[in-house]
Amino acid sequence: MQSLIEMDISVVIPLYNEEESLPELYTWIQRVMHEHHFSYEVIFVDDGSSDASWRVIQSLAQSDPEHVRGASFRRNYGKSPALNTGFRMARGKVVITMDADLQDSPDEIPELYRMITEDGYDLVSGFKKKRYDPLSKTIPTKLFNATARRVSGIGNLHDFNCGLKAYRSAVVKHIEVYGDMHRYIPYLAKQAGFNRIGEKVVQHRARKYGKTKFGLDRFVNGYLDLLTLWFTGKFGRKPMHFFGLLGSLMFFLGFVAVVMVGALKLYHMHVGMRYTLVTDSPYFFISLVLMLLGSQLFLTGFLGELVVRNSPKRNDYEIEEEIDLAPKD
Repeated sequence: MQSLIEMDISVVIPLYNEEESLPELYTWIQRVMHEHHFSYEVIFVDDGSSDASWRVIQSLAQSDPEHVRGASFRRNYGKSPALNTGFRMARGKVVITMDADLQDSPDEIPELYRMITEDGYDLVSGFKKKRYDPLSKTIPTKLFNATARRVSGIGNLHDFNCGLKAYRSAVVKHIEVYGDMHRYIPYLAKQAGFNRIGEKVVQHRARKYGKTKFGLDRFVNGYLDLLTLWFTGKFGRKPMHFFGLLGSLMFFLGFVAVVMVGALKLYHMHVGMRYTLVTDSPYFFISLVLMLLGSQLFLTGFLGELVVRNSPKRNDYEIEEEIDLAPKD
């Protein structure tokens, strides 16, 4: 069995009901690896398929046990858990992910590997510049990627959701992909301190077998996940900076407003003008609502700080290199 140091590439392939394409895909990967003399492994992660995908993977592993590994979920969890499992299993110096539907070309692997090992990138994301998708998919995808670039600050990426990516091994070992966060792996890598992120234009092939497993709801969920990543990345370790500031501002505005309502009534009483009860003014109740919401937001920030302070990972910072003093005699 090849060790982590000896192995050049780990190819991680998450899949769901792709029994028809797997033999052709593996043969293609195998040919590319042998032509370029790479040491490699291919890790298939079956996301609870209901067809014969797992039996096909077992057959491939029996015919080539040195290079084929796999894992099968008991039920369908999603692409992110499948990728996370594959990342934990990977032993190569460079980890490459691709979809199992033959829309990603294994011929891109050598150049992706070179960009990681020679150009010094931590992560290289594929960019399917020419796509074979309907407008109902391409237009929302463009809007989605434009928003992701703006929020993440990774302005050089045009296709965050491309399944064909290459990573330095340290990247996949230091990030956790959960929920539907596979769309934002470059953002997760950036938050973990891996800032050398590049892009490569790759070939997009028309689907040969089956049908897509994703619907339009992924765009709605994608925006919600993006907001989650932005918030946790900016305020995850200091929630009071968000909730406390917003709560204090709302409480202050409400307090000033209620003082003004009361002062206006006292002024009218002093000069003998007609006045109404404070509780008859809608501004009084708006002020109370602002003060209550402000107090609740401030308490939310305070409770968040208590949770962070008691978290075992509150001082869990990644150290890439360290220089220590030499021991004294």
